Amino acid sequence: MTQIQERTGIATVGGNPVTLLGPEIKVGDQAPDFKVNKDLLTEVSLSDYAGKVKLISVVPSVDTGTCDAQTRRFNVEADKLGDDVVILTISVDLPFAQSRFCGAAGIDKVITLSDYKNRAFGQAYGVLIKEIQLDQRAIFILDANNTVRYVEYLTEMKEHPNYDAALQALKELV
Repeated sequence: MTQIQERTGIATVGGNPVTLLGPEIKVGDQAPDFKVNKDLLTEVSLSDYAGKVKLISVVPSVDTGTCDAQTRRFNVEADKLGDDVVILTISVDLPFAQSRFCGAAGIDKVITLSDYKNRAFGQAYGVLIKEIQLDQRAIFILDANNTVRYVEYLTEMKEHPNYDAALQALKELV
């Protein structure tokens, strides 16, 4: 049985320290594969987006203000990036909740994926919060060969990512 790495003292939720499960992903790493759900029955993995530059926007739940704003911002930006880029928003929300949110918010460029079933993405990318089983907010940018080119782990769940830095790193790859 494989021991899951625990990282403490690097993230907080409402100012309270939490434990992140999984490794810290760094620029230059080969991105770990993962399986998440597109809907209740359909699983997808990193290979489903082969050949594309990927911005992976990790949010704890689309039903919170910061996550809503983050997803909306990347949806607006996605329209400007072309067909060689895909933006994936991953949370542990059920696919039903993600679909409802996207419909109500007019999200039609970002692909929402659910880590609800096994928390496999959260553990592979070091964002699963042990205490509450949500994924901590983060941004990962992968080139077309799945090499990690940009990483931002947010230290507080309620903080916004550095949108400008992430978008600049993304644009340098297309």
